[in-house]
Amino acid sequence: MTSGSNPIGWSRKALPWLLLIAVGLLAAVLRYGLVEPSAVVQLCESGKGPAWCNVRQWVVLGFLGNGYGIAALIAAALSLIWKHPWAAWLAAALGAFALEMYCFEAGALALLIGCLRLLRIQAQLLPRLSPAE
Repeated sequence: MTSGSNPIGWSRKALPWLLLIAVGLLAAVLRYGLVEPSAVVQLCESGKGPAWCNVRQWVVLGFLGNGYGIAALIAAALSLIWKHPWAAWLAAALGAFALEMYCFEAGALALLIGCLRLLRIQAQLLPRLSPAE
């Protein structure tokens, strides 16, 4: 049985990518369900909003100060220094989150760096095939 047909090996390689998709979906839910709807904005700015309006306020402050973009770029730099899959995944995840949360340039760069680092690390872990195979 080769490692390519091993379901455990496949799922281990696919897990970071599936989690990255989950982060992107979470960011989309936050943006389109909590930040952008005008009804939510009016409710939270009325001063009589529910307790989760504080969460919305912190989410908004995060992108107004480009905090998500800065965090994503720091993670991207760390992923280039530390050659660990989790560092690359963190850069990609924060990049995807920042990209969805209005920090386009920094988020896109961090997402690209994180994905490329993760791909490279996963490729280096693949067994090498000899030319005769």
